Amino acid sequence: MAKPLKAGRIDPAWPELPEGEHPLTELLGTVQGNMSPFGDVEFPLDEVPYEHPVTEINK
Repeated sequence: MAKPLKAGRIDPAWPELPEGEHPLTELLGTVQGNMSPFGDVEFPLDEVPYEHPVTEINK
């Protein structure tokens, strides 16, 4: 017999929403497949907002 589930531990990443609302999943999406974690950003970007860190070694 399986252990009983603890309250609030079923899926801690699942969002708390008002009654009748549903989180966006693959089943509710407008396109097939996974949704982009970047939102509505279209790729390729004209400019990448990234600056590579430079390590200065103290001698």
